[in-house]
Amino acid sequence: MHHSSSLPSASTPRATLPLLVLASFLAAPLAAQIVNFNGDTYTNHGLVGVGFLPANTLDQFGETFGSFSAFTFDQSTWKLNNDGSYSGTLYTQPDRGYNAASTTNYVPRYNELALTFTPAPSGSASQNQVGLTLVNTTKFTESNGTPFTSLDPTSSGFGTRPGLPPLPQAFNGRLSLDAEGIVRLSDGSFYVSDEYGPYIYRFASNGELLGVIRPPEALIPKRAGADSFASNNPGVGQPVPVPANPTAGRQNNQGLEGLSLAPDGKTLIAVLQSAARQDLNTASVPTSRQNTHVLTYDISTDLNNPTLTGDYVVQLPTYLDNGAVRVAAQSEILALTDTTFLMLARDGNGLGVANPTSNYRNILLVDLEGATNLLGTPYSNGTTPIAPNGQLLASIAPATTSPFINMNDAAELAKFGLTNGPINNANNLSEKWEALSLVSVLDPAKPFDYFLFVGNDNDFLTTSGFQDGAAYSASVDNNSAVLVYRVTLPASAAAVPEPSTYGFIAGAALLGLLAVRRFRRRA
Repeated sequence: MHHSSSLPSASTPRATLPLLVLASFLAAPLAAQIVNFNGDTYTNHGLVGVGFLPANTLDQFGETFGSFSAFTFDQSTWKLNNDGSYSGTLYTQPDRGYNAASTTNYVPRYNELALTFTPAPSGSASQNQVGLTLVNTTKFTESNGTPFTSLDPTSSGFGTRPGLPPLPQAFNGRLSLDAEGIVRLSDGSFYVSDEYGPYIYRFASNGELLGVIRPPEALIPKRAGADSFASNNPGVGQPVPVPANPTAGRQNNQGLEGLSLAPDGKTLIAVLQSAARQDLNTASVPTSRQNTHVLTYDISTDLNNPTLTGDYVVQLPTYLDNGAVRVAAQSEILALTDTTFLMLARDGNGLGVANPTSNYRNILLVDLEGATNLLGTPYSNGTTPIAPNGQLLASIAPATTSPFINMNDAAELAKFGLTNGPINNANNLSEKWEALSLVSVLDPAKPFDYFLFVGNDNDFLTTSGFQDGAAYSASVDNNSAVLVYRVTLPASAAAVPEPSTYGFIAGAALLGLLAVRRFRRRA
């Protein structure tokens, strides 16, 4: 059903103007791709906008901005303006800085951006539907003000802080953090997941450390049977770990890449980027890293020490690369319910690397309903493999999954002049896509329509960079990019958070959402 494209008259009340303007740009047909998943219908209406920040953008500390390892909206700020555009506040997070040669003493941080968005459902020759303006930058510190570092942790030993678990720590005595996922809570504090621990940290809005969550032992990297947090990316002059990769726990640079809070406001979900070391066929790692862990926590009683409620398995998707089967690593998740989430999985091709053409970039649907909970078993509490030599045990039921959005869809990319190779230029999608966030379309007639924002991690690649007190030059300018899809979600997947969690979300979209919303609960 199409909306009327008539323009408001001079007598139109101001309060109704945004909805009438909204109707004018929704009149164009949308190419719908429908997925039926576990009894529910999910619809992808296609790419409706893009936007960029130049690769050489600086943050408020005068250092290279570094793109989006993760981002999340402040839902209470999201609004539809009188001119038909949208605006809101987006919190974004880069990872551990430019580290082509080695890790550096770059301080992990988050950025606050003012975002504007004007949808273009039929596409556009311009690539400016998303506008991004830096508002503020906040560095992560310990409670005494000592900054965190991006330096690789030492391979033996760890940091000790009162009341906290053993912590990844660099040779200079600072706590090491390779920030990946980010979740903002109603009090302005953040959960941040990392690669090194792989831990989940809680920071106050001013960046001060409040708490640390240590995952089950199955995920903790071990060398010689002891905690060993190094990822084989030592700082200048520092030794490499032996062995290079841990013998158990997370692989190097394959930590808690995905992090999201469910709309119930209490279920925190985290996903390991790919299989733990004990679950690999080490003779063929690229083809055996399929079975990875999904953790769920109840944060309702203690934000700093939430209750671990689940440890599940999700099998990552496979794809063909020159006829060979490969496993895609997951780069981010976005919770839709307490058991269902979106998962972005991809290969390692695109702008910024040798092969400019990606074989696989997809946003999948994942449901934990019916998956085996490993909590309290040796598969979670220790290093007993869930997948000996890469093969999942028959006694363990994994989460169900389904492809949802193919980011490499050539027709959708072409609407905005974008490509998936073979030419490696500024219009080619970059290698890493690692950020997901949803906001409502705010259309009372379509209360379950959302804009899905997807952001890239540009690895700080710019020919004019500055970080940790020194200038640098990469071989390519890889802009910070945002793609926006319009999707329709089922009532069971109510993606807008509760008002009690993120603040009031205005409009009939919320009223419709709360009227029909349900959550599927595990018995």
